[in-house]
Amino acid sequence: MRDNRSPHWRQRRAAGALGGGRDGRSLIGPPRRPTRPHRFFTVHLGFTAPGPAEARELAVAYAEALSLLRSEVALGAAALSPADAWQRAERLFCGAVGPDGERCVDVADHPGFHHAPGPGGLGWGDGDGPGDG
Repeated sequence: MRDNRSPHWRQRRAAGALGGGRDGRSLIGPPRRPTRPHRFFTVHLGFTAPGPAEARELAVAYAEALSLLRSEVALGAAALSPADAWQRAERLFCGAVGPDGERCVDVADHPGFHHAPGPGGLGWGDGDGPGDG
């Protein structure tokens, strides 16, 4: 043998050095099963507050700050509950559906118009009180 090459190097070179078989098909095929769609998950953050009203304000501030840092955080899904009673979770944001399909990002039970996310977001509703629209 004149060198360290495999005796069948001519066959592999003719078929293609990477990813090609004798019939020209790729050796790496598509995945056999489709990829899963994205699902929602929940993160539970613990913090202390003097009372329920202050805890609600802090929770809203934390959720808004996280949504600014990470666009995949869903504000409409944010909820607040006592640490020992997760089954008593209360939503933090309104979530009313607007005319273009956007959701209101104001705090739950807010008075006045509903507002779409972002600066200068669309406002809708009658503006008379909570639950309008």
